[in-house]
Amino acid sequence: MKKGIHPDYHTINVVMTDGTKFQTKSTWGKEGDTLNLEIDPKTHVAWTKEQHLIEKGQLARFRQKFSGLQFGTPKK
Repeated sequence: MKKGIHPDYHTINVVMTDGTKFQTKSTWGKEGDTLNLEIDPKTHVAWTKEQHLIEKGQLARFRQKFSGLQFGTPKK
């Protein structure tokens, strides 16, 4: 390895949203710094799938506007 081109790899403390703490190695911050997470896998919907997001935006407006139409039905 070339000297002086790699970031410092050291131990930091991580605090998750529920207060759980652990130590890990990282290049973030300085030795002994604390990283407080705002989003983590225990609480974020992308991992838990427990919360349902409210549909907003163009697709939701389209579905609301055309919800009464029957697509693919034969004409009489």
